[in-house]
Amino acid sequence: MNIRFISTITLITILFSCQTDSSKNDLIVQKNVMIQMSDGVKLATNISKPSAEGKYPVILVRTPYGKDHEDDFGFYWVEKGYVYIVQDCRGTNKSGGEWNPGVHEYQDGIDTRDWIIKQEWSNGKIGTSGGSYLGYTQFTGATEVKNPPLALFAFIPLFDWYDFVYYGGAFSLGDVFSWSAEMATPQQGEGALYDEVDLDLARAFRMLPLIDLDQPLGVELTWVREWIKHPHPDPIWPKFYMNEYYAKMQVPVITVSGWYDIFVNQALRYHSDAKRKNKKNHYLIVGPWGHAPNYVTGEREFGDTHILPLEQLEASWFDHWLKDKPMVLDSLASLKLFIMGKNEWRDEDSWPLDRTKYVNYYFTSTKGANSLSGDGELTTEMTVNAQSDSYVYDPKNPVPTIGGQILFGEFGAFDQREVEERKDVLVYTSDIIENEIEVTGPVKVVLYAATDGKDTDWTAKLIDVYPDGRAFNLCEGIIRARYNENPLKPVLIKPNKIYKYDIDLWATSNVFLPGHKIRVEISSSNFPRFDRNPNTGNTFGMDSELRIAHQKVYHSKEYPSHIVLPVIPSD
Repeated sequence: MNIRFISTITLITILFSCQTDSSKNDLIVQKNVMIQMSDGVKLATNISKPSAEGKYPVILVRTPYGKDHEDDFGFYWVEKGYVYIVQDCRGTNKSGGEWNPGVHEYQDGIDTRDWIIKQEWSNGKIGTSGGSYLGYTQFTGATEVKNPPLALFAFIPLFDWYDFVYYGGAFSLGDVFSWSAEMATPQQGEGALYDEVDLDLARAFRMLPLIDLDQPLGVELTWVREWIKHPHPDPIWPKFYMNEYYAKMQVPVITVSGWYDIFVNQALRYHSDAKRKNKKNHYLIVGPWGHAPNYVTGEREFGDTHILPLEQLEASWFDHWLKDKPMVLDSLASLKLFIMGKNEWRDEDSWPLDRTKYVNYYFTSTKGANSLSGDGELTTEMTVNAQSDSYVYDPKNPVPTIGGQILFGEFGAFDQREVEERKDVLVYTSDIIENEIEVTGPVKVVLYAATDGKDTDWTAKLIDVYPDGRAFNLCEGIIRARYNENPLKPVLIKPNKIYKYDIDLWATSNVFLPGHKIRVEISSSNFPRFDRNPNTGNTFGMDSELRIAHQKVYHSKEYPSHIVLPVIPSD
């Protein structure tokens, strides 16, 4: 089976398509201006500027996807009185140097801004724009005292490389390989190897050992191989780790994310940190989108209210910071959230919300919670029986990924009943809801479980069950057992010993309406979003052996497995 995915270039085109309708007024376009970096490497840069002489503020975009895809935006910004600059990142398209994701953006961004302010057409004021990797290039170097950008507008940005590649100790196989396949030869054509990859991804995802996953491409993904060799944080990862780097940043920024975006958890963490440190002029917008604001995929309806005038907001933002035009910043909420279920926007001040009440929903069953045909229940009353649920996890037949916070395939909310028919998925469902329940905030599962191996994975998913039976995914998580005790130092577990696992499901904002039910899925795989744990305990990425694991999940007074929901009081 061939798996197609929406390429990053396609997503960026969707993201900014609302900005390409501007008339082509008089402007001067200089293509492939080679700007020299401090180490001598030259980066290819396109410059669109007004034909009239003068000094102008600058909008800077740095991209690894081919700068010519961004040219039409030059007409939009020049018409508004800006110079628009888009640059190929090092080692991509027409730029020199070696392509190594994330490594050179810090210094290259600084060197580029230093060059800009020296130009006769620059008034020294620079703002940065772009999404995804383009968002990452904005944040790197933004803490520098000399020539920092004056304002950022970041769409669905990447903040933290390790957090993208590894989640709960598991390797983000689908996203990492799909994106890396797209970027396998970034100097061919206009930046990326593919617009839409029609590769046998299903075969590539199952490649063992994992270190050889690039073989079907015929091109070695050197950076992916390095990432696989370093499954926990160490010096090979780009140094811009959130808590150490972004804490210094004072530049005004609007970040736009989505509940189904692969980087939403990073955006929420960053905003929470900024708020806790009393940083001014930091704003976050989270919609029901995936990896493209104002763009919804999936099977769940959110109405027309999910669309925001983001292009007008961005223009007003830069006019304020780069042109000193008035903007009532007090009218901007620190946090603007789309509440799914109700399908409405709401302004908030902090994350998590101050009025959150954390409520435990406990797992229980009598005969067994295996699949939808089981009797697994979700209840606020702790069970007193000693029942446990058992299933067999076979890495040769993993639970398939259907939607969610992903980049490959289609992101978003999809009916999960196909997954829930499997015997290796435990299904716990609440009674019918009589009064609406709002869940907004970080979600986690506390799981008491045992396996007969030295290592395995535990997965969890929160579901909104509609009256007609449709079961839409909200958020999900995974924990690799060897990283349960310490994410920085893996330790193999003892077979058949019961351990407590905290599974981070990231976050959501959803109202469970009357007539709906709350559901939790528990299993040991979510493939290919995450790599399959072979259950052997062998060296990660080098293992070709797959071992069947026998799993037990406990729910008793002594071992009360449950999900912790951030419930928002209705009054």
